[in-house]
Amino acid sequence: MEYPAPFNREKSQTKRIVGVADMAVSKLPVDVLITYSLGSCIAVVIYDPVAKVGGMLHYMLPESSIDPEKAQKNPFMFADTGITRLFKSSYQLGARKENIVVKTAGGAQMLDPNGLFNIGKRNYLAMRKILWKNNVALAAEHVGGDVNRTVRLEIDTGRVILKVGGEAEIAI
Repeated sequence: MEYPAPFNREKSQTKRIVGVADMAVSKLPVDVLITYSLGSCIAVVIYDPVAKVGGMLHYMLPESSIDPEKAQKNPFMFADTGITRLFKSSYQLGARKENIVVKTAGGAQMLDPNGLFNIGKRNYLAMRKILWKNNVALAAEHVGGDVNRTVRLEIDTGRVILKVGGEAEIAI
């Protein structure tokens, strides 16, 4: 008697890379959204466990007012324009604000040892302000320090996996 091969999660998944100043949303259970090399940038990950809709934003800068022309061309570059688009895009796929779980990672102090620009900290504070104004709480975060991070969101489960530097992966 032959038995079927064991289920291989890795082979059944479709990885969708979210680049720098990029965003993706999905409701396909096979999708895995992943972003690499978060330094001072921030990844905002949202997931509605009822609708099984998830999204990820990888933004670079806190406020679009520094370059409105760039913000018009790529709203995902900035916290204030990107986060809004992330939520609205997830709503279009059936997510509801009251169900959404929000997690974030990044905001490190990279290539700025004296804290002159504090881009990571400013990125983080801009996100917190936007979420606070919209009455949205963070469920988990892994921010700051001076390490790079990789973040992965599994759409079928809503699980968010984080890899910090060369360390083992952790769920947040």
